Amino acid sequence: MDLKKNELVQRVFSILSKFDENQSLIFLDTSAGTALEAATSLGCKVGTIIKSLIFKSSDKYYLCLISGDKRASASKIKIILDVDELSMASANDVKRVTGFSIGGVSPIGLKNKLNVLIDLSLERFDELFAAAGNPYCVFKINYKDLIKITNGLPNNITE
Repeated sequence: MDLKKNELVQRVFSILSKFDENQSLIFLDTSAGTALEAATSLGCKVGTIIKSLIFKSSDKYYLCLISGDKRASASKIKIILDVDELSMASANDVKRVTGFSIGGVSPIGLKNKLNVLIDLSLERFDELFAAAGNPYCVFKINYKDLIKITNGLPNNITE
């Protein structure tokens, strides 16, 4: 399968290139479906990998972007969002809400508009890598541009 023609990858690239015409996608021979796989495939630190996690509170969904070497803190996220209950979205919900399957959830090009929280720990890296709609495709971005392109809210959302 030619990933360059993949509809989801094209959607991500369209948004990325409108944001910055010098941006490009990185196509991999090995999977980047998990943060560890992505770091291994790219030859970088696992912390530079952006994990796109979808949380659910009643009938609302939220995208939380955290460093590959961190764990999301549900208790901190609940306080920030001012919600009583919060859980990880199911794989089916992730696909339905974002349009992406787990392992390829991009922080941009989501099927539905979601509120985005971005963990402050990502700021410690000059370069970050995010999924581009498929486990074999990523893009590189810096922290400030990640905030701009996602309209995300920086906060401390990890343990």
